Amino acid sequence: MATSPKLPMASGSTQGAYHVFHADAFILKGKIEEPIQQEIEPIGLVKLEHTRRNSLFTQSVGETNIEGVIYFRRGHTRVAGTHVQQKTDIFGNNHAGWVTLSSAVIEGYNVIDIITADRVVAQMTSEHAMTNDPNHPIEHVPRVNFLGSGFSNLRIGGFPVETELDLNICGPKPKDDRTYLLDLGFLDRVQRQLDSAAGRKDLPGSLGEQYSKEIVCIDDLRKRAKEGWNPAADSGANGYPKVRFSLVKTIRLPKEIPGVQAFGNQIFIQDYGSVALGEVEVGIHGQQSTFGRRKDDPPQSPAKPSTYFKLLMIETRMGCAYKNGGGGAGTTVNGSTFP
Repeated sequence: MATSPKLPMASGSTQGAYHVFHADAFILKGKIEEPIQQEIEPIGLVKLEHTRRNSLFTQSVGETNIEGVIYFRRGHTRVAGTHVQQKTDIFGNNHAGWVTLSSAVIEGYNVIDIITADRVVAQMTSEHAMTNDPNHPIEHVPRVNFLGSGFSNLRIGGFPVETELDLNICGPKPKDDRTYLLDLGFLDRVQRQLDSAAGRKDLPGSLGEQYSKEIVCIDDLRKRAKEGWNPAADSGANGYPKVRFSLVKTIRLPKEIPGVQAFGNQIFIQDYGSVALGEVEVGIHGQQSTFGRRKDDPPQSPAKPSTYFKLLMIETRMGCAYKNGGGGAGTTVNGSTFP
């Protein structure tokens, strides 16, 4: 979590600062297209939205079998929002602020007996810290943590797949409350990940095009950073930019699997389809709802876009006899801060 060497202001002196929580999580969603057509509405969906109160919502789902195509033994989701007024760690740093947690767990995951995993976990925590500045009592850009996310016994066709995650790819929170999209350190880390995957000579053309688009987006954001782009002064009428990357640093196949190749965070399965692991999207939402304003709140401040983080731990795109696509273990966190 973000830290301050001095104790932040007590809650009674935050000059009316407050946070509107938002988070959601789901176990599974997707669509079967062939040989039948069936939408898979989000299973285990929980949401935390339009509230300033400390809240916790959870849901557990038992054994689920969707037409014999996608199966899981059980799963659960939870979202929580807490105003931490004072929490001192062992180093004497105080973690006062507004903390949001979103997690989704799927156990006994099985897609047409080709893709299986004992356990898949998506988990994110974001913290909007209090400050010592009465004119800026709360940070608008959060610190994010992915600790807890991961795969257990992931297999393709019964063969083991090993993954190494980089849970710190977002790095420390950008200085001066700058959005991640304008932080050169963050952009550098994402660029290195993209370059590493895009540099392979045997990269499929479609995947190469995907990586190229993301690199163009990074270049555009670098240009915006140099030109002093201010998201708060941009209406976002044409959509705000977004950055996509993965928590997966490397995929290793301990044994050769017939017809299977790994590129970046993606696994291609000959005659069956592909799997994407640990995909993250970071972007900006326009001003969120001011739901819950109170009489003693300070006058409404200008709109301040909020940073959001989305994590989808496993996504399948199958094109064999059972054509289907689905996402397992998905979470989102973001929120609005005032003033």
